[in-house]
Amino acid sequence: MKTRSETWKDLKERESCPVLIVGGGVVGAGLFRELALQGIEALLVDKSDFSAGCSAAPSRMIHGGWRYLEFGESKLVQQSVTERNLLLRNAPHYVTPLPTTVPVMSWFSGLGHTIGKKLGLKIKRPAYRGALMVKIGLTVYDIMSSKTRVMPRHSFASRAGSIARRSLLNPDVKCTATYYDAAISYPERLVLELLMDGEEACAGANALSYVSLQGNSSGMVSLRDELSGEVLQVKPTAVVNATGPWIDSANRLLGHETSMIGGTKGAHLVLDNPELVEQLGDGMIFYETPDGRVSITYAWLGKALIGSTDIRVDDPDEARCDDEEIDYMLNAIRVPFPKLHVDRSQILSYFSGVRPLASSKAAQTGAVSRAHQCPVIQPTDDVPFPVYPMIGGKWTPFRDFSEHVADTILAQLATTRRASTRELAIGGGKQFPGDEDARRTWLAQLGDSTGLDESCLSLLLYRYGTSAQRVAEFITAEPDKSLENHAKYSQREIEFIVRNERVFHLTDLVLRRTSIALLGELTRPLLDELAAITGAVLGWSQEETQADIERTIAILADKFGVNLS
Repeated sequence: MKTRSETWKDLKERESCPVLIVGGGVVGAGLFRELALQGIEALLVDKSDFSAGCSAAPSRMIHGGWRYLEFGESKLVQQSVTERNLLLRNAPHYVTPLPTTVPVMSWFSGLGHTIGKKLGLKIKRPAYRGALMVKIGLTVYDIMSSKTRVMPRHSFASRAGSIARRSLLNPDVKCTATYYDAAISYPERLVLELLMDGEEACAGANALSYVSLQGNSSGMVSLRDELSGEVLQVKPTAVVNATGPWIDSANRLLGHETSMIGGTKGAHLVLDNPELVEQLGDGMIFYETPDGRVSITYAWLGKALIGSTDIRVDDPDEARCDDEEIDYMLNAIRVPFPKLHVDRSQILSYFSGVRPLASSKAAQTGAVSRAHQCPVIQPTDDVPFPVYPMIGGKWTPFRDFSEHVADTILAQLATTRRASTRELAIGGGKQFPGDEDARRTWLAQLGDSTGLDESCLSLLLYRYGTSAQRVAEFITAEPDKSLENHAKYSQREIEFIVRNERVFHLTDLVLRRTSIALLGELTRPLLDELAAITGAVLGWSQEETQADIERTIAILADKFGVNLS
């Protein structure tokens, strides 16, 4: 693997590149992999870490979004259901089935609104969907899953049966409906794997974090290394703007004034609430609030995740989870669980991101289309290359979106597709043991070759998929021991992450290569311990190490509600 400085040197010597992708979130990473597999020497840059923007702030679900059916988004739902099922096969190390339960508070609510909508009448939608409407929606949802079905169809349970399953469930429910979607344990890591798979597929394809777009001058695009301050210029044949909520800002730097984005902010809380985790079990609760908004809660990596909000926002850099959103989410969870004790003292962290939705005049934020689109900004005298802004889209169908844009670019480059990603495993999902017997065999074989016990290897398999083999071999190549302040990680494992996974700041490590900070596991002594390992690998001076510790503390407090000072 080339070092960052070697890659930068190669780019300076090469100067031109077929495709420049600006933005290292999930759609940019997906497109990078698509193009690399076709032999295109694409260059992807991100001004921050990979998947540090909106791609790091989803509900950590891989889902079809059946509620969008009522807004006429049937094509989007079909795409999402199909891609959800593909991800369950292609990324089984991170994407797993998630039984989802809908508490139903009435039998027929919403029917009049739907009929009135078909007749062109303005009838206010009620806060809660009735059992009949939920039944219709989930039946259609199941039909959409039929061609690539990998999970059971939906079912209903009586009030008595539902409360027997979850004792704190609102006693006013008429019944509950349960259907299947999926959860993703480490979305940021999956993005990194897409990029690394792309680089492996094409030697001339490169992905660089902490490289910002500076501007365009007569077809030469300036890029700045945010770590060294050095600037280089590249001459792209095409530029893809995959910056999400920053699309209009990036377009301006390229030389185009646009108003394409009208994003909405979504915030989530991570709670230390064992009672709620026990009630949730292995499933999610999908519930509606009295104001008609939708919320979710499920157990993510052993903690309770609740969300989300949906608020219009102008500046994505200013997006934060504010006090009003916190109060809203804590109050909303009392709709399905009115007797549950929940308060601010249980908050381990929060996170917020801006959905890169197309500009819209829709009165309800929930009605703004989540469908993706990629209009081409044609070349001009000042900007002699086409720009492809990747607008909108949900996390789940990123592959479908990336495939579509890749095919458009391949046509421009007069190149044909030679590989499909539809059935292609991602990263540690390759050759992943598909059942318990295969898992035990895989662990036993790796245990024999490395000497690590099954509990340690099981944890590595959960974190890295089959890439755990590389991690285990690195760990055992030299003496190792557990971190003093986090027994579930070892010193050599952290060193492996820093050496091999593009870590340049401690925030990369504690927020995106691991979830230590979001799960409330980060303490000041642990941060110091991680900084010592990271600094040693990256060659930081004592002053640089301390500066990055202070930087991390400030970011965690400002954006994630994690206070270490």
